[in-house]
Amino acid sequence: MDAKASGAVQGRTLHLLTPTTVAYSIPLFDLNYDHEEEEAVLATLRSRWLSTGPRTLEFERLFAEALGVRHAVAVANCTSALHLALWILGIQEGDEVIVPSLTFVATANAVRYVQATPVFCDIKGPDDLNIDPEQIESLITEKTRAIVVMHYGGFPCDMDRILNVARKHHLHVVEDACHGPLSEYRGQKLGTLGDIGCFSFFSNKNISTGEGGMLVTSDEKCAERARLLRSHGMTTLSYQRASGHSTRYDVVESGYNYRMDDIHAALGIVQLGKLRNDIRKRAIVRERYLEALGGAKGLLVPFCGREELVSNYIFPIILADGDAARRDALRDAMHQRGIETSVHYPPVHRFSIFQRYRRALPKTERVSDALLTLPMHGRLSPDDVSRVAATLRELIE
Repeated sequence: MDAKASGAVQGRTLHLLTPTTVAYSIPLFDLNYDHEEEEAVLATLRSRWLSTGPRTLEFERLFAEALGVRHAVAVANCTSALHLALWILGIQEGDEVIVPSLTFVATANAVRYVQATPVFCDIKGPDDLNIDPEQIESLITEKTRAIVVMHYGGFPCDMDRILNVARKHHLHVVEDACHGPLSEYRGQKLGTLGDIGCFSFFSNKNISTGEGGMLVTSDEKCAERARLLRSHGMTTLSYQRASGHSTRYDVVESGYNYRMDDIHAALGIVQLGKLRNDIRKRAIVRERYLEALGGAKGLLVPFCGREELVSNYIFPIILADGDAARRDALRDAMHQRGIETSVHYPPVHRFSIFQRYRRALPKTERVSDALLTLPMHGRLSPDDVSRVAATLRELIE
């Protein structure tokens, strides 16, 4: 089980680093679901239209409005959104794309889908786990065509500097904003700053639909191609034909089956409506953590002092003097006490499939070996946060 998937457990049990199985009294994540999601799915089933249709169109409209962007295109997942983004921007074999390594593997996989070369970049440091703008510029060659940023935990990358570098070298910028729906950078929503933004609605995300994603852009041509390519390159959707808008279609490109269906879209509509309140609750949870962990020896908390609206998708900490073995032992001890943790993420450049692209990334490697993700969701009570913090202090100090 990969680190990202481990946060998606919807029950209370999980196989640990050891074969032991425990019941988590404080899970890493908990779905923000109630009767509204059940009713939305039931209404969709009763409508007799399950594939891409009216609820998908409504979800797209609402999502675009929430972000203040012209176009939102619902897709099967964030990985497909990233793939389409690079394809639409003309990235191809022989091109280089600068990407972070401290991210989920999908960020780099999408580069390989278009036969381009991922060039891994280091993070800024333990205080900021996002891609380093200074190293980005040092990695640019005559083959570089794009930069993919990932806003870690919903905290924005240094987009002013990154966009300046991109403009200087005539590069495209794709935002992997899977952690940051409604997060802001200088008053603008993440995902709307570059050429194309990509979002995830996986089970453990702020917006949870099981599977699902969204591609956003204010470029009409990019949006048109995304809609075309997500559905086999067909000029019309089944819903359009069934609604009498067209009786025929042509296939004008070799596209993909990357559509979202109306069941997932119905869940997304309800979840989007809850998002602002959920983010408010997460901000309170973060403040409680910061207070409870204040002054703890041997602990660093990234992204302190940020004041803009942030989704707080996860709550990462770093063991100041830790390594992977010590971190894993700490995780195991916390699991035995009923507190679920995770690691976001094992660096992508260390995976076997990316060995030929491996490069020295000292800050990423040092931080990732000492990185631990604590429970973070809007349902965490003050007592839950106090217990997590007290357990962590006890085990470390």
